Amino acid sequence: MSILSQIDQWPSANAVSVVIDGHGGVVDQHGDVDRVYSLASVTKLLSAYTFLVALEEEAISLDDPAGPEGSTVHHLLAHTAGYDFDSETIRFAPGAKRGYSNTGFEKLAAHLEAQTSISMADYAQEAVFAPLGMACTKIAGSCAKDGRSTAADLAKFAAELLNPTIVARETLDDATRVHFENLSGILPGYGRQNPNDWGLGFEIRSTKNPHWTGKDHPASTFGHFGQSGTFLWVDPEHRLACVTLTDKNFGQWAVDAWAPFNEQVLASQLS
Repeated sequence: MSILSQIDQWPSANAVSVVIDGHGGVVDQHGDVDRVYSLASVTKLLSAYTFLVALEEEAISLDDPAGPEGSTVHHLLAHTAGYDFDSETIRFAPGAKRGYSNTGFEKLAAHLEAQTSISMADYAQEAVFAPLGMACTKIAGSCAKDGRSTAADLAKFAAELLNPTIVARETLDDATRVHFENLSGILPGYGRQNPNDWGLGFEIRSTKNPHWTGKDHPASTFGHFGQSGTFLWVDPEHRLACVTLTDKNFGQWAVDAWAPFNEQVLASQLS
């Protein structure tokens, strides 16, 4: 029996999990991979990748002023611009600490749209979803939290994160290293982390404890989880990725279940 079958015991009406190897192939799956789920903040991974394409196309640059006074695209992508979580309230000076923010990503989308006259949803469709064949994926609203997709589509995206074809490997490697080092901050659901490391839109496991990935996941593991009960992680050291989607909002059940689950997923693929 697949280790993934334990998702059937989670308090969600529907759940699906897929494991992808370093060749981009699906090596294990459980659940309906074609069911559409709300992604919540896993949407940020899709948006971050869209912004990477825009950076490579020079539609925007990391040094572009955007957001509050003194802030740039770089600050916004790395959650260091100073915005509150879900409002335009400024909590700190740009670069002073890590402040995870939906508003920051929405400001990025507005900046991209102003520079290109292309909506964020259309840019993502043309730059990421269409090239990868993600026919069931869309951003319908906020680029921070309003994505919808299937596990089948996100498995294609995870394969892209393991073997980038849309952006240069160097671009992705840079996006998944720590930017603005040694900044503390709150990891939603897991409390204050010091440091609270982040890349360009990608959360980096680093030394965070507690964390939603497994205890043996390497520090280089990156990804994101969402309030809708969803997550996607990529382990570049072991060349593995996992997409897991549920329709049960994040809560203590997820804190209790996800880390042990992800630890077992990793162990099962390395044994």
